[in-house]
Amino acid sequence: MKLDKDSRKISKKLFAASFTEGRLDAEKISAIARKVGETKPRHALNILKEFQRRVRLEAAKHHAIVESAVGLDNDTTAQLIAGLRAKYGPDLTTEFTVSPELLGGLRIKIGSDVIDSSVRDRLKRLETEFACA
Repeated sequence: MKLDKDSRKISKKLFAASFTEGRLDAEKISAIARKVGETKPRHALNILKEFQRRVRLEAAKHHAIVESAVGLDNDTTAQLIAGLRAKYGPDLTTEFTVSPELLGGLRIKIGSDVIDSSVRDRLKRLETEFACA
């Protein structure tokens, strides 16, 4: 079901109220969800779904998933975390995974931002260029 204008507006206001000092506040989020569940306004389920979507997208902006072809050493990891926190904020959390299919390089995903410097990506771009020529 498509979200109606009023539900979207309510959800947006609830999302704005879920921040404390510029950060998402887990206590406020749960209190808001509980209050909506108790009061059951019109289209409550749609309001909560949209609110959840907004919270999920905001939380993803502060979590980095770093993929590498091989495990990274501690110095490289520390430099990478420092650089990402300088750009995306000090509250950034990181998750490191090893993905051998990258062949080499790194792939970093933060929210909707993707930084792909992997060998696999370069080979795909090269293949696309040759296919177009």
